[in-house]
Amino acid sequence: MVASGPQAQTVRADAAVIGGGVIGHSIAWELQRTGRKVVLIDDAPGTGASWAAAGMLAAVSEYHYQEEELLDLMVESAGLWPGFVKVLAQNAASATGYRTTPTLTVGASAADRTALLDLRRVQVERGLGVEPLTIREARSREPLLSPGISCALDTPGDHQVDPRLLVAALREALGRHQGGGTAVEGALHGFALPDRAAALIHDGGRIAGVRLSGGGEVLAAETIVANGLQAGDLAGLPEGLALPLRPVHGDILRLRVPEHLRPLLTATIRGLVHGVPVYIVPRTDGTVVIGATQREDRLAGTGSGGTASGTATPMAWTAVSAGGVYQLLRDAQQLVPAVAELELLEATARARPATADNAPLLGRVGSAAGDIPGLIISTGFFRHGVLLAPVAARICRELADGEPDPRWAAFRPDRFSGDRPPPAAARPSRHFPLEHQESR
Repeated sequence: MVASGPQAQTVRADAAVIGGGVIGHSIAWELQRTGRKVVLIDDAPGTGASWAAAGMLAAVSEYHYQEEELLDLMVESAGLWPGFVKVLAQNAASATGYRTTPTLTVGASAADRTALLDLRRVQVERGLGVEPLTIREARSREPLLSPGISCALDTPGDHQVDPRLLVAALREALGRHQGGGTAVEGALHGFALPDRAAALIHDGGRIAGVRLSGGGEVLAAETIVANGLQAGDLAGLPEGLALPLRPVHGDILRLRVPEHLRPLLTATIRGLVHGVPVYIVPRTDGTVVIGATQREDRLAGTGSGGTASGTATPMAWTAVSAGGVYQLLRDAQQLVPAVAELELLEATARARPATADNAPLLGRVGSAAGDIPGLIISTGFFRHGVLLAPVAARICRELADGEPDPRWAAFRPDRFSGDRPPPAAARPSRHFPLEHQESR
């Protein structure tokens, strides 16, 4: 799966996938399973937003008012996850951390309770499964929940996966599916290039591949741009195409649960603490993930890795916010007081690619002569990248097969381009309605 040797060469493939996060790997895997030769291009695969993601598959809990089209896409993808993981397990020995344990949503204050019940009313109107629990019922299921919570809701259909394990399993499956790979001009082994895409290659009216920063090129029948925030910086994008991506930074913590407190939780806990969202995701290895901060600031790291543990990654990273870490620990302890006894292993921050309407840029790009052949865009997934990976992979495969699904036309990547007025800029998205938030 790893390339070595000089990069100044021409590689030919059926598909070139730019970007090695969960989305890019899933697309590459979907295309490769159809018999295509796929080259995945990324100089630091899995170290971007995927590295920091909690991996909640929360189509129901993540529903926001007036995002019905996005909700349809999320529900569709949630339904694909069991089959997606099953096929992946048949082709990779590595675990994915996929768990079908439910999600409990809890509130800390009376105002939080009002907000959550208002949201539940809308969720139920959309046919989503969310059931109220008494405090006693919630604490019988999760004994370490605070007795002071104001409400609890059960969402059995919202599950989880570990994105770091998932990327590793996808890489293994990609290699195994091709029998370990074949040599190309004695230098390329397998089907991944540790290089950065520099420019799209044009051949008449079509996109014919990718020029690499290392000097080589990949010629392909289909080129899929799935490199997150960097997608808009790619040279050679079709004239007039606007990919208005903005970075939304998030801090996330990983903590070890002492033996005497295990299991800290069995379900994912999504909470609202005086209007501020927080989540606690239990892993099978005795750790938990705590997150939910969203900020659009200019904090930027200058060291290695963006983690409290100093884990180095060969990429620019987002600095961890001290205020964000404090907020996460404070609010998580309001819901599960035993969080104060956990060991902090890692604080990580990454930027997620968001659009003005918080929906992905997914599909082909149009021109005066019709859709530009050879080019598919798949980015802008914001906080839904892991959840939407299977459906994004399927949509890209259907486009490559010449069988696009008209249900997803609303997510075309050129909807912000040309004479089309862009949607009003969305305010920084929260997990719950702002009108019910209390001041602190």
